[in-house]
Amino acid sequence: MIQLIVKALLAYLIGSIVGSLALGKLRGVDIRTMGSGNAGATNMLRTQGIAAAIVVLLIDLGKGWVATGVLAPLAIAGIPSQPTLRAAVTAACGLAVILGHVYPLWHGLRGGKGFATFLGAVLGINAGLMLVAVITWLAVVIVLGFVGLASMVCAAAVAVAIAARYRGAQPELLAFGILAVLLITYTHRANIGRMLAGTEPRAMRLWLLGLRRGPG
Repeated sequence: MIQLIVKALLAYLIGSIVGSLALGKLRGVDIRTMGSGNAGATNMLRTQGIAAAIVVLLIDLGKGWVATGVLAPLAIAGIPSQPTLRAAVTAACGLAVILGHVYPLWHGLRGGKGFATFLGAVLGINAGLMLVAVITWLAVVIVLGFVGLASMVCAAAVAVAIAARYRGAQPELLAFGILAVLLITYTHRANIGRMLAGTEPRAMRLWLLGLRRGPG
């Protein structure tokens, strides 16, 4: 249990390194005061350009992967490791790193929506799950054009894929999937409100129906 607590805490601290806020600090800007106000790669793309957005995406993906793919199985000197807790430790690290991104200790508990970090955590758990996530996200964006909706549906698809892959053998990972869906949905509540109001912008460069629509 000690290893679970220690590693979850470390994962949270890693998650608190928010790519857009760290890069923005180097540039002398606070991304939370620009564009949509979200501290994520999409807002970075809209306000700072594609190069900055790629850097942010890699940072946020990378820390998720580090938490579940490196930190979770890592042997730490002085802390007893229990193989039976491996799935629980992985799930705890995955949730903690996302929470760190959403509520970063280093940035006044005001971070991003956690989706890229979620994807990184999924990659660290299983590359096949990451493939499910990417395909689902792209499908929703291409058909409907809503990035926020794609993120929420993607998280739900990952939870279903975890249930199908592990078939109850590792309930801790399924718990991670379900809690991640709830968290990602919560962080996208403003997107839900805008979609219901009909004011949510679409990703026009990816939205297939939008590209095919004629003038007028």
